[in-house]
Amino acid sequence: MNSMKINPEVQQALLNNKPVVALESTIISHGMPYPKNVETALRVEQVLRDHDVVPATIGIIDGEPIVGMTPEEIELFGKTKGIGKASRRDLPVIYAKKLWAATTVASTMIIAAQAGIEVFVTGGIGGVHRGAQETMDISADLQELAKTNVTVICAGAKAILDLPLTLEYLETMGVPVLGFQTKELPAFYTRHSGLKVDYEIENYQEAAKIILEKRKNSLLGGILITNPIPEKYAMDDNIINNAIDKALRMADEQGIKGKDTTPFLLKTIVELTGGDSLESNIQLVLNNALVGAEIAKEVCKQK
Repeated sequence: MNSMKINPEVQQALLNNKPVVALESTIISHGMPYPKNVETALRVEQVLRDHDVVPATIGIIDGEPIVGMTPEEIELFGKTKGIGKASRRDLPVIYAKKLWAATTVASTMIIAAQAGIEVFVTGGIGGVHRGAQETMDISADLQELAKTNVTVICAGAKAILDLPLTLEYLETMGVPVLGFQTKELPAFYTRHSGLKVDYEIENYQEAAKIILEKRKNSLLGGILITNPIPEKYAMDDNIINNAIDKALRMADEQGIKGKDTTPFLLKTIVELTGGDSLESNIQLVLNNALVGAEIAKEVCKQK
């Protein structure tokens, strides 16, 4: 296996059955402008620390996966232009060429699982893109959830996606889609999608119990726990849906495809909503960190 640099604090926690939560680095290099990206990454880590959980932000520096980036490394990541995004298919090349890369949901899951981290907090997962019937544009995140043993806490799939098809795909892949205190799949910037999750989870204890049963019975693959954005930070449905539709049209007109699509759409939506969507995005990640922290603590306790 590729050598991996695990932060001593993360290593200690894992050895002593103390809670650790993984975080991705795409949010730093592709999610937001500097210095907002670095501030947000450190705020998310702080939420975990405030709940007595060790954060493990994952990124790749000089071809080596870093599990538990230091504030200096996060700062460097946030400032450096042109850091690529690494999904499963990119990892061997990035390792071999000793490149820098930000980890997506898929590659963060892979590295977290290799390091022995169960819980991973993100904003929203990738999914089936609108128009995928023609383009076959489906995020690798969904395949990863089907086979990698990590629990992902998110605010649903990104709202720019085809949410009904994303749920359909996850069901086909045998991934449990659970709602934290909700029966409805949250739609990232808003609490409602009109779509049902497989099961509602009442509390942290129940979440941990489900995770441990899945592991104990060797039912391979991830678990998706969807956690709605807090009411006061949720966006107005009409405003956000109009912005998404407009951004999708712009992407189409400009011929933007593949892995450039999501960063383009998110950036355009921020511009179209006068920055409101960025604020919502930050708040939902902080809220996911809080829920993820408590679930990680419960998993350690019940172990």
